[in-house]
Amino acid sequence: MMLELAVNVDNQRLDRFVADALPSLSRTEVQRLIKAGEIRVGGATVRPSYRLSVGETISVNLPPPRDRTIPAEPIPLDVIYEDADLVAIHKPAGMVVHPAHGSERGTLVNAALARWPEMRRVSGEERAGVVHRLDKDTSGVLVMGKTPAALKALQAQFKARTVTKRYVALVEGIPESSRGVIDAPIGRDPRQRKRMAVIPQGRPAITHYAVAEMFAAHSLLDVEPLTGRTHQIRVHLAWLGHPVVGDRVYGRRKPGIPLPNRIFLHAAELQVDSPSTGKRLIFLAPLPAELVAVLDDLRRANPPTW
Repeated sequence: MMLELAVNVDNQRLDRFVADALPSLSRTEVQRLIKAGEIRVGGATVRPSYRLSVGETISVNLPPPRDRTIPAEPIPLDVIYEDADLVAIHKPAGMVVHPAHGSERGTLVNAALARWPEMRRVSGEERAGVVHRLDKDTSGVLVMGKTPAALKALQAQFKARTVTKRYVALVEGIPESSRGVIDAPIGRDPRQRKRMAVIPQGRPAITHYAVAEMFAAHSLLDVEPLTGRTHQIRVHLAWLGHPVVGDRVYGRRKPGIPLPNRIFLHAAELQVDSPSTGKRLIFLAPLPAELVAVLDDLRRANPPTW
């Protein structure tokens, strides 16, 4: 379906103007249509960042609506805890949290909808029950809301930073200090838009770390992010000069030690308050066997210095 939009503002980005004018499209979808030539200005293809002028005409060739019904898939889940409000899951490495372009099936949401069909009504099909996320190749504790009220309460805790998150990370090298605080803003990398980076104009980000074990060329860290920026731990540790082992985006493309097809980053503990009782709930996820094996190999080859 072809639409035409009349521009009534000056100096606004094309992608923002179209996204505001057509709320059914996300800004990401608008940018994809612009790059595909389905959105043009005055008949010409332009970039998403093109600055509009009053009087210009935008033509939009809308794709046919796609079925957004997310299929329930009976994928086994490691459930740590469940009550009427929430469920805590030990997410394995390799599993995406919710469906997105290129990852439509096999996600945590697909699996959750098969086990808890009521989550379909919690926050929309694609993010049913999702309170927070873990990267695809990060394992560990993840909590989901089972009712709209519980979801809202849990999201408010994350926003207010009253939750406690503790990760375990094996990093390249040995930090100069055995413990420290990384306070550095994170934003989209201006040189590689699919990556995040420490940049002056980024959003505030704070990460605490403490060295748990040291080896000849690696360190095992306990990490506590106080904020929840995209890829925060990975970006901060790489910026410190000690990227997470196996991180091919922010660290070495080939780890110096044998490692399964994942990064050595694990969400070991999550603490939240029960939406119903206010009681503090503590969820723990043991280190996966493949990461335990890596540490055992390191300990045999290089006994820890403490």
